[in-house]
Amino acid sequence: MDAYQIIEKARTTGKIEKGTNEVTKSIERGTAKFVAYAADVEPKEIVAHIPLLCKEKGIPCMEVESKEKLGVAVGIPVASSSVAVIEAGDADKDIANLKK
Repeated sequence: MDAYQIIEKARTTGKIEKGTNEVTKSIERGTAKFVAYAADVEPKEIVAHIPLLCKEKGIPCMEVESKEKLGVAVGIPVASSSVAVIEAGDADKDIANLKK
């Protein structure tokens, strides 16, 4: 199960936050269950803090190759630099498997 599939499943059955500001807030609040951020974001500093925050809070985090694909997974017509799953819905087991 890749990050895009987890995000799509969580989007349809749970709740997600998109965009670096919203994702950062959800990590800091501890509401994020899983975070994905795009490797092709320019400049890199925009998302550089995300894996560090996730590690600090113990939240599973994954880098994906494309912000365009992330936007598609989120269901928006534009690219998305990062996404946080707030309520996993049917993706709960998939996220649990990532932690192993």
